[in-house]
Amino acid sequence: MNTRLKNRICLGLIAGLSCFMIIFSPTPAYAMHIAEGFLPVTWAVFWWVVTIPFLVLGFKSLSRITKDNPELKLLLALSGAFGFVLSALKIPSVTGSCSHPTGTGLGTILFGPSVMAVLGSLVLLFQSVLLAHGGLTTLGANAFSMAIVGPWVAFVVYRLIILSGKEKLAIFCGASLGNLATYVVTSMQLAIVFPAVEGGVMASFIKFASIFAITQIPLAISEGFLTVLVWNWLQSYAINELQTLKLLNNQP
Repeated sequence: MNTRLKNRICLGLIAGLSCFMIIFSPTPAYAMHIAEGFLPVTWAVFWWVVTIPFLVLGFKSLSRITKDNPELKLLLALSGAFGFVLSALKIPSVTGSCSHPTGTGLGTILFGPSVMAVLGSLVLLFQSVLLAHGGLTTLGANAFSMAIVGPWVAFVVYRLIILSGKEKLAIFCGASLGNLATYVVTSMQLAIVFPAVEGGVMASFIKFASIFAITQIPLAISEGFLTVLVWNWLQSYAINELQTLKLLNNQP
């Protein structure tokens, strides 16, 4: 068996095992992301309308990648599984939501924010259906924060820092700040719907963001380190895929 085939089998096994462990985990489900029914209908529809154009662009990018480079499908699956596993970890935070890693930084660095909009939304869809994490009516809002804003922030940060040639720092900062950006947006989404009696939306945003920060900042830092570790593993076992994506030797 050649090395490339071994690496692809290893990627496939890890992606499949990760999803299996989460789906069949006996851990009881708690509401996470923004829970089902937690947003008024008008706001739920609004976030869907904002999210859909990004999904359309994402599907086009995903289709192009799988058509031009079918050998990257396993790496795509691994990116989705990584996001699924990390974002399924739940630490109770403010009412109606939980803190958790997002796992979107890795896929963003590998394939770009447009593709991650699709992968992240699929992760959220499966979690809402299989694990009762988040909801279908709030999927647009959750996708906007975790699958769109977070990846775009991660992408911009990564691209800026990689220009200096500091690859590991770029990956760490991209994954960490993408995580934090998700919760800044989530805090604002909740603040708009539930403004404070005194101080309005801004006071409510500060309250939500402050409470989130207690658990989210350590989680963001941890996710940054974990993403770097996974990247190091990919450099050993997915060399051909990374070369196809032009991501080796500090190529931005």
